[in-house]
Amino acid sequence: MTARQQWTIVLGIVALLAVLLAAATHYLGDELFPVSVGSTAPALEATTLVGPKRTKTLADYKGKVVLLNVWATWCEPCKVEMPSIEKLHREFGAQGLAVVAVSVDDPGTEEHVRDFAKELGITFEILHDPQKLTVQKYQITGYPETFVIARDGTIRKKIWGATDWSSEANRALIRELLGPGPVALGH
Repeated sequence: MTARQQWTIVLGIVALLAVLLAAATHYLGDELFPVSVGSTAPALEATTLVGPKRTKTLADYKGKVVLLNVWATWCEPCKVEMPSIEKLHREFGAQGLAVVAVSVDDPGTEEHVRDFAKELGITFEILHDPQKLTVQKYQITGYPETFVIARDGTIRKKIWGATDWSSEANRALIRELLGPGPVALGH
């Protein structure tokens, strides 16, 4: 075999691998890149439940520390942890913490989700994602699942299941991420 034939085979194999990688990325998407602590938070798109219906993304929370909670009204552990999330929101919301709870309840349940939030006295933002795109992008495996996202978009904590968000360890993390004060957004 000549050197030219060997190079042709090598280039063919490299081209085949590139095509396979592109196909895997297209068909498997986010599954190739695990959503974990230290990684960049995936895109988020969910609709508001209060006021005019509009789509919100992570860009809407630029410059803030985000506590992203993915939940459903039928999830008992979700209901159990909501008061501690509310407490965290009341303590740190004015300092730059954005609590964003994305309900993955079915389409047509918006009124039920609003009533659920009202019943629990929730004042933080509730969004709705009935198509469960957040579940796919964040690779959610159960409810609730919560991510603490730093101002730079990096996931700093990921919790599967309910937790006490008013615990000293969780509050210390939020204080650390908030730093000395809110970051001024560019003009």
